[in-house]
Amino acid sequence: MTEPIRVIIVDDESLVRAALRVFLDSSDGFDLVGEADNGIDAIALVRSAHPDVVLMDVQMPKMDGIEATQRLTREFPGIKIVALTTFSSERVIVPMLSAGAAGFLVKDTSPDRILDAARLAHEGGYVLSPRVAKELVSSVQQNEPPAPRQLGRDEELTERELEVVTLLAQGMSNAEIAAAMFVSEATVKSHLGRITAKWGVRDRIQVLIRATQYGLVSLG
Repeated sequence: MTEPIRVIIVDDESLVRAALRVFLDSSDGFDLVGEADNGIDAIALVRSAHPDVVLMDVQMPKMDGIEATQRLTREFPGIKIVALTTFSSERVIVPMLSAGAAGFLVKDTSPDRILDAARLAHEGGYVLSPRVAKELVSSVQQNEPPAPRQLGRDEELTERELEVVTLLAQGMSNAEIAAAMFVSEATVKSHLGRITAKWGVRDRIQVLIRATQYGLVSLG
């Protein structure tokens, strides 16, 4: 039997914590092992509760989510942190991802997608809300020279790989992409693996950025 994913919630709003608690407690495959309302308490809680995934707010008293994420990923390299916040400015997104977060969602994200994000992060993936992806790509395009618009022969995607990228740009998780394409999640992961290899990138976030630079998708 697969062990449940151990999760802690870190948010200074009690109503947000309560809502997330309901989602997690009513969903198979998750074990809520603690809650904190600031970054300092979150670090202490991680040390004692040993979660797999942390759902982390960004703006909190005592210590914000960016600093807490940076400290936690340094002390616990295997931990997966998914930012969950009302703010989608690139001034928040970029530092949070740079600190080591495995994903960034806005709080109007559906409960099912939040849980999918926790699963995906636990599996080693990355996830961004569509609004967050748009902000991130915009930031990269403003601060880096544009990549060549023409794909090299070795970088060209198959029809199915392009379909994966298109669905990824819509903010879909691996499970949602698999359902839309009528294939297994393993097949989706295989397609993503080939795409990252062709383009020389590491993860889903960089796939989105590169696809936008090449004009294959639009996040606008």
